[in-house]
Amino acid sequence: MSATPRLSQETYDCMLPGPPSRNNGGSVDCSTSGLLAYGAGSSIAIVETRSMQLVTVLPMPSPSTTSPLALAPFITSVRWTPQPLLRDLLTHEPSNSHLVLAVGDRQGRIALWDLRLKCVVIWMDFDMGSSNSVDKSKLGVQDLCWIRAKPNSWILASINGPSLLSLWNVSTGRCIWKYDAAPEYFSCIRRDPFDFRHFCALGMKGFLVSVKVLGEGEGDVVIKERQVNTVISDPNELLRLEKDSNGGLYSPALAVFPTYIVRFCFSPQWRHIVFVTFPKELVVFDLQYETSLSCCGIPRGCGKFLDVAPDPVNDLVYCGHLDGKLSTWRRKEGEQVYMMCSMEELMPSIGTSVPSPAILAVSLCQTESTLQSFGKLYSGISDTFLPALDCDTHSSSSSESLLVSRINLISISDDGEIWNWLLTVEGCRDAQNNLSDLDLLADGAHTTATDSAIDKPILDAVKDIELTNSIPNRPLNTALRNVEFSFKISLVGQLHLLSSTLTVLSVPSPSLIATLARGGNSSAVSVPLVALGSQSGTIDIIDVSSNAVAESFSVHNSAIRGLRWLGNSRVVSFSYVQVNEKAGGYVNRLVVTCVRSGLNRSFRVLQKPERAPVRALRASSSGRYLLILFRDAPVEVWAMTKSPIMLRSLALPFTVLEWTLPTAPRPYQNGPPRQSSAAAVASPTADSKAIGPEGTTDDNSESFAFALVNGALGVFEVHGRRIRDFRPKWPSSSFVSSDGLVTAMAYRLPHVVMGDRSGNIRWWDVTTGFSSSFNTHREGIRRIKFSPVVAGDHSRGRIAVLFYDNTFTIYDLDSADPLANSLLQPQLSGTLVLELDWFPLRTNKNEPLLLCIAGADSSFRLIEVNICSNERKSSSVSLPRAIKERYRPMPLCSPILFPTPHALALRMILQLGVKPSWFNTCSAVKDRSPYQISGTALSSGDLRSYMIDSLLPCVGDTVVPELLLKVLEPYRREGCILDDERASLYAILVNKGSTMRFAFAAAVFGESSEAIFWLQLPRALHHLMNKSDNKVPPKNKQSAFPDLEDTSALNRIMSKGKSVSGRGKKGNMGCGVVKLMAFEQGELWEGANERILWHEKLEGEEAIQNRVHELVSVGNLEAAVSLLLSTPPEGSYFYANALRAVALSSAVSKSLLELAVKVVAANMVRTDKSLSGIHLLCAVGRYQEACSQLQDAGCWTDAATLAATHLQGSDYARVLQRWADHVLLTEHNIWRALVLYVAAGALQEALAALRDAHQPDTAAMFLLACHEINEENSSLLGNSDELVDTDVSSNQSFVLPRWIPKQEDVVAVSEYYGQYQRKLVHLCMDLQPFFD
Repeated sequence: MSATPRLSQETYDCMLPGPPSRNNGGSVDCSTSGLLAYGAGSSIAIVETRSMQLVTVLPMPSPSTTSPLALAPFITSVRWTPQPLLRDLLTHEPSNSHLVLAVGDRQGRIALWDLRLKCVVIWMDFDMGSSNSVDKSKLGVQDLCWIRAKPNSWILASINGPSLLSLWNVSTGRCIWKYDAAPEYFSCIRRDPFDFRHFCALGMKGFLVSVKVLGEGEGDVVIKERQVNTVISDPNELLRLEKDSNGGLYSPALAVFPTYIVRFCFSPQWRHIVFVTFPKELVVFDLQYETSLSCCGIPRGCGKFLDVAPDPVNDLVYCGHLDGKLSTWRRKEGEQVYMMCSMEELMPSIGTSVPSPAILAVSLCQTESTLQSFGKLYSGISDTFLPALDCDTHSSSSSESLLVSRINLISISDDGEIWNWLLTVEGCRDAQNNLSDLDLLADGAHTTATDSAIDKPILDAVKDIELTNSIPNRPLNTALRNVEFSFKISLVGQLHLLSSTLTVLSVPSPSLIATLARGGNSSAVSVPLVALGSQSGTIDIIDVSSNAVAESFSVHNSAIRGLRWLGNSRVVSFSYVQVNEKAGGYVNRLVVTCVRSGLNRSFRVLQKPERAPVRALRASSSGRYLLILFRDAPVEVWAMTKSPIMLRSLALPFTVLEWTLPTAPRPYQNGPPRQSSAAAVASPTADSKAIGPEGTTDDNSESFAFALVNGALGVFEVHGRRIRDFRPKWPSSSFVSSDGLVTAMAYRLPHVVMGDRSGNIRWWDVTTGFSSSFNTHREGIRRIKFSPVVAGDHSRGRIAVLFYDNTFTIYDLDSADPLANSLLQPQLSGTLVLELDWFPLRTNKNEPLLLCIAGADSSFRLIEVNICSNERKSSSVSLPRAIKERYRPMPLCSPILFPTPHALALRMILQLGVKPSWFNTCSAVKDRSPYQISGTALSSGDLRSYMIDSLLPCVGDTVVPELLLKVLEPYRREGCILDDERASLYAILVNKGSTMRFAFAAAVFGESSEAIFWLQLPRALHHLMNKSDNKVPPKNKQSAFPDLEDTSALNRIMSKGKSVSGRGKKGNMGCGVVKLMAFEQGELWEGANERILWHEKLEGEEAIQNRVHELVSVGNLEAAVSLLLSTPPEGSYFYANALRAVALSSAVSKSLLELAVKVVAANMVRTDKSLSGIHLLCAVGRYQEACSQLQDAGCWTDAATLAATHLQGSDYARVLQRWADHVLLTEHNIWRALVLYVAAGALQEALAALRDAHQPDTAAMFLLACHEINEENSSLLGNSDELVDTDVSSNQSFVLPRWIPKQEDVVAVSEYYGQYQRKLVHLCMDLQPFFD
């Protein structure tokens, strides 16, 4: 429960949204801070995804200013602002701009909501001055997207109607740019993660508009039009759906095609790549090349695509399907082709209704993706924030599986359920690969520690890494190339809200003669529960104190038409079904449900259908008696014992019946009452006595008032099994109305209030006979409800009146003019009222009156009603008011919801570093948590002791942290700062360096870009220092062949799949968020070379031009020249490409200038089978090509001879290596092949051949031989070669030549040999000695 009470001017915040539907268009958005917003009917629900708790509900106001009772339209799009927490406090006041939500509805309205103020701050309006403008009410909003126009300025993009794309100035609310793509239907808008100024809008037929915003003016918008072609989808299906649609001419796509969904998203890994899902295919589209790179269809039996979302860390794509399934797609290495890896159900098969609810929307919760990058860059951390995995199980199976990725996905179903799924990707390997990878990672960790010497905390973080934990934490390593991935999904959270369209509402108001359902004579107390019946036959029990659905019971198979409480722990409900047989009739079903146990017990079960259906139920306040009203049939009186018994049947033409409510206490006149209001409510004599006909009392009798068809009134008293006439004081004869039937009634001793179908309200005192009436000048009256009264109230006659037009009014019958003091529909706009009743838990006169309302939009609301009396109007002093505090079953740990200064205070404390014990509280929830933090909470005397001891220079005022800790103390005591998982993660990294703390603080507040910057900063500094050290190399370290070293480095860079660092080919399961800030040469070149592979198969002159540009960018001029010379002579770019080929070749070498002759010679070889082509190649000096031609012809020896005569260096080595491949793979002579491999310098291939031949001892000996020979040559030449540490038991190191294979291969060979030795030892020890 919150320790800080709300401000007195705040209203009671209690509202539950109705279930979402297809009319909401799948409107959902999850912010980077973990707040989920989704459209539910005409309201917006805000959910905190970590604890899965409802934060608040924002009801959209009425679209009509003249008629506030008009219904609000469906919410069709929601989008959180990407604006971070503003910290410019010196020039601006604290702002809530980071909590702004853009909302669009079906009538074309766009509103910006302030989540903290819970109000609309600005509306977006079209300029309707133009004569050709279309009525904005017809242009429903299809989608919204925030676009950056300036460094600190955002604009809003929207799709209105079928084809109108608009840009809005959020400061003025005016439209600054419009683009109409008619007759296309736009589907969605998405922002480019690499450039926030760029966004795309996709049409239902694949029409794609690329827009870049350069400013806030109309002329600052640049657009390009593209087309995404489909291969599998039927183009005629969309035309058929459009013809069969009932949508209007200006309806958006979600209204015209509710089940034909087209979505797309940008790839966070690769620039210019978008993933497009049509109903039956997934297309990977390249915006730069304006072409599709791949197209994958869904398997047979799989539902159509619903939405697509990329994994922010790895090369994975998640797709939701209309049939409630989730598919995971993984990219093939080296290509932009995605294959389906898994298919999972998003709806549990157990505990769900039949048919299963439909999934309406899915959304990735990217809150943890930034924190996951901590583990990607710094091993040993990622395991600590994986709450869904059992720690013991994970550690025990770490030798067999590794955790590659985890991400949360939120799914929303049409039964009001919010599902939180944990998606994990694990890899499986055998024991040998694990042991080999252990040494690989050990050596990598050693290298990282050496390079990090300039940053002591980061060095300590790396040194603390256990090698066994490094395996599952480094998915970027080469070890992942041989990993088979498994994809798992698990349900980790669920939020249950209202499940169906509401039909009835009931509030418990037990009298003090009501007893507990479990037996005994204990009185039943009032409980803060409300029962709601729904169209689907379920009963939802609402806990008003926590604003949540406490229980949900599936009771009926059809709509619940009546619902009443029996005391405070049982509810009785009914439904009926009309029989379609010849005899006709109705099957009435009445059920008593125990709220505590959930047991349902039917009563009054008949074998045959009845002539009349049940019309209503009326339960006495004690819960002992029940009246069952039928349509045109007698009323039955039942005693609701453990086995209900019918007492008798009343064959009178009743129109309405109402039991008496508990007696209202009399207002005191002289001095305070003898007992407090709480005692008065708990007194067993306050209302346990019914007033008899002569003023006598009866402790156990209850009475109900009724009205007949002829307007006659009466009161019956029920005592045990007896029913007798109450014989009240009758009103005058003029009280009976002849112009309208009584349609509603409320009865609280001694007053009876009635309303008729003409809008008249009459009330009558049954003890004195006094009566009065007035006309409301409204339509017929459906319900009348007495407000609860406590001791000290000035009025006991407040009533809520619900009319047949679904509006309501509050009247005070004790006032001189009830009509003048009425309050029409207070604080409720945008919806109509289906049912209402007063909330009974009011014990103090200063507490507000609360009215429970079931809206026509299926929402449940609790609103305050304030009617000022004359005494209060004349008084200028505001009376104190008791505010009900919100109870939450667990703390709501979402610092982004703090007031802005408090949020900034917490951010500063996390950055400066606070001891983990500061997060420890005495909360019972935290005591049961498995994520306990070591250390005890210190006394609150000296808060400075909570700050960590830092060796960093002091900045700012040293007193400020203590003050901020005092400000945050209430949050800390309630345990709502950080949840246990994040607090545990902070406890690990708080002493691992300042950049780690800074990144953590940014990630907690959803600022992922800043967090990535802090993670990359140490690497950027290391890179800068390394560059500075290499500017002036020592003289004794200068190489005799600097050009040769540069050439070899360039060759390593240009090699496909290899990086500068020489770590080998990376897997495609990488840390994608870091790619957004790549700066190193290796990272940039690697990404560029990866993209080149995707486009190798693209054809067309425009594609060739783009490919040439990519090759020139990475410095691969030879490939660029080759591509240019591949242009056919009949091509339009032939002469231009030939000219560029000659120019580029001259920048590389003289040999490239002869490429034109090579092309001619190659054509001659293809046309002439003789050796003339080879001779021509030799004539122009193209000996390498001549050798290749000879080898293709099978002349291996002649090729080797020609190479030995004319070729040198790498050219000669390539000929030998190709010959060695032929000898090994075709002739199967491993030893000859090894000689050729060594001669060619291909030692890596030699080791691979030995590994494939399963000869670990030979491979190890081969390395020893290379070591020995290299040492001898070095001693003779006086050269020092590089050292390679293998992490063997001895401290010696291999001294290997520069052309030795990579360090990882050397470590793998050593480990492989070690495994061989250990196995040999075990086998030898298991055998007994044998003597001949």
